[in-house]
Amino acid sequence: MSAVTVVRAGALTTVQDLGRPGHAHLGVPRSGALDQPAHRLANRLAGNPEDCATLETTLDGCAVRMGAAVTVAVTGAPAPVRVDGRPVAWGAPVRVPAGAVLDVGPASAGVRSYVAFAGGVAVPPVLGSRSRDLLSGLGPEPLADGVPLPLGAPYGPSTGADAVPWPAPPAGELLLPLVPGPREDWFAPGALGVLAGGGFRVSPASNRIGLRTEGPALVRSRAGELPSEGMVLGAVQVPPDGHPVVFLADHPTTGGYPVIGVVPEPSLAAAAQALPGTAVRFVLVRA
Repeated sequence: MSAVTVVRAGALTTVQDLGRPGHAHLGVPRSGALDQPAHRLANRLAGNPEDCATLETTLDGCAVRMGAAVTVAVTGAPAPVRVDGRPVAWGAPVRVPAGAVLDVGPASAGVRSYVAFAGGVAVPPVLGSRSRDLLSGLGPEPLADGVPLPLGAPYGPSTGADAVPWPAPPAGELLLPLVPGPREDWFAPGALGVLAGGGFRVSPASNRIGLRTEGPALVRSRAGELPSEGMVLGAVQVPPDGHPVVFLADHPTTGGYPVIGVVPEPSLAAAAQALPGTAVRFVLVRA
């Protein structure tokens, strides 16, 4: 096994794979890469199976020094990529020599970039996953300067890609389909219309647990709290301040605030890349 050494950890860089589903009954969230299409693409470009662990950066990237020559690929939020200060390709396999520093710079759009290494990041798995869960604390610690990260053996040469179908991060407005329920009846008439009417923005308090919103407050028709009940990925929970929260990968498995609707999982990658201040509009979808 080879290794890389963290030179610049960035604001928040974590190891992520496809997560640890199937443990919600134990109170363990799924976790995993917030932008799974970008994570899967990075692995494909690096010649890995899609479940290999990558690095998920937040806003300002990260830098690592290679212990051995390795193929890498950077996807997700577009960002400048350099090897020992020399610009190299984003969204394509790049061979980085031993001793060189790979530097992923600040995102020019979006929030999270994904860095895949041939062989994947080979930190020990916990409950079948190498993902860091910020809520429960499971998995490897977020990156810190000077820390070594082991890499697995490469699976084979990268086959590259003739075309890379990956949507750009939301710019003017984040559109999120919303299936109403199960607690729609806990809200005043017209609450769904308020959701669909726009006026919401991504809050700077958003994180891997949930996309928090600012804007109109949803008015409830029933007071008090629900008995704690199961929460699913994409659930739109409304706390007492009335501002909807879209649950992302590190969300709690139970909660007592009412859920007015659920955003289908395929739309959550866009939520993971929405910058604070981005306009948010919920589009009602009746099952």
